[in-house]
Amino acid sequence: MQFPILSVITFTPLVAGALLFLFKEERKNEIRVTALAAAVLALLLSIWVYVTYDQAAAGYQFVEKYNWLPALGISLHLGVDGISAPLVLLTGIVMFTGVLISWGIDDRPREFFAFLFLLAGGVFGVFVALDLFMLFFFYEIAVFPMYLLIAIWGWKVTREYAAMKLTLYLFVGSVFALVGALAMYWATGNNTGTFTFDMLAMEGAGFSKEFQIFWFPFVFLGFAILGGIFPFHNWSPDGHVAAPTAVSMFHAGVLMKLGAFAALRVGIMLLPEGALYWKWVVLGLATVNVIYGAFIAMIQTDMKYVIGFSSVSHMGLVMLGFATLTEQGLIGASVQMFSHGVMTALFFAAVGMVYDRAHTRQIPELGGMVKPLPWVAIAFIIGGLVSMGMPGFSGFVAEFPIFMGVWQIGQWGIAAIAALSIVITASYILLVVRKVFFGEMPAQFEGHITSITVLDKLALATLCVLMIALGLFPGLMVPMVSTGVDYILRLLGGA
Repeated sequence: MQFPILSVITFTPLVAGALLFLFKEERKNEIRVTALAAAVLALLLSIWVYVTYDQAAAGYQFVEKYNWLPALGISLHLGVDGISAPLVLLTGIVMFTGVLISWGIDDRPREFFAFLFLLAGGVFGVFVALDLFMLFFFYEIAVFPMYLLIAIWGWKVTREYAAMKLTLYLFVGSVFALVGALAMYWATGNNTGTFTFDMLAMEGAGFSKEFQIFWFPFVFLGFAILGGIFPFHNWSPDGHVAAPTAVSMFHAGVLMKLGAFAALRVGIMLLPEGALYWKWVVLGLATVNVIYGAFIAMIQTDMKYVIGFSSVSHMGLVMLGFATLTEQGLIGASVQMFSHGVMTALFFAAVGMVYDRAHTRQIPELGGMVKPLPWVAIAFIIGGLVSMGMPGFSGFVAEFPIFMGVWQIGQWGIAAIAALSIVITASYILLVVRKVFFGEMPAQFEGHITSITVLDKLALATLCVLMIALGLFPGLMVPMVSTGVDYILRLLGGA
């Protein structure tokens, strides 16, 4: 019997979160060390899954299946393919660096790490779930702690508004997706005689073309709201701004990928005829995402809002790649989910370090931060180069295939419009770098900006190395992702 590695990865943060409540509130160092130990374990196991995934065999691997409610066709069915394995690794990386960045939290660290790990467990669960009921179960687990983490530990000015706005948007989206999922459950039973939530069985359930066309918008858009798709995106920047640093890292780094991945896994893969029919609508919405998000980011004065709207723009590229339904587009979108997750985690970590020391995120009020915070400046610049799609960094490896996919389906106009976002992105990134990190430091900050900790440096270095490594050696991920894309293309070809 194989080691149930996916179960262990998924439930490690959940168990660790429960164990943290056994500590007395005042034992803060022990709480932090326990949280770090759990994060390291989850990271090491996620690295093991990524490294040992057999690309030659492809398909779903490390599969586990435990019957939970057989009468309703519900099971704990877990597995990863070439697309979800990198996202499991991404979650482990963001969990680990998030704990490092949050080491200095002094306000109820026990509860903070417990809720953060509840969020992480839900995210792991969605990426490995092969049962639609369980995917929803973990999806809701991932959304719920966000409200508490923002409302309790977030920025006092907007935290209650942002937490409620985020929660309402995401729950409304999940209701739409749930209705579509239940329709697929009943259709599977009627078509095959077996009522099951097993997504592998649903792929072969023979849904009619009319059924797929009708229900695809419910499922895809329901999940894509969490992915920040236009016009249901404006919960995201507010949530980014109000959240504490580690939660912003999770929010942009993996939570938005949760929506995009679920839209792919449930919408496109289970309803391929619907995806082919509606792809032009998704293509249009995604193009608006890309350009609108970039333009709005350019006029922001708050660093977090710049990164928040930048995330909306870059997630639009993910949806753009999905909408092409081509090999290049799907590969680019899948790699973009990983690259953007690492990049935004880095951006929000850097912004959090500046804010913790300067107590402001207003770009016009900052300057000269490169001298006291050289590590932060270098990290932000590297993140900026990734954001611009500079060759040699992970952003180029992700974005170039997306534009190739759009070009491949003959949408040259959309490719040209979306490519403008690269220029706009360069403009606002360079503006932030120049105003915040270079130039003259305001007098009130002279001698008052302390350097970052060793743990902060470790987190920044980890994230930077990943983006550079993927940019220089795309073979570390692209062949693996290709195996997952080949499977999707077979589903689309057989639609």
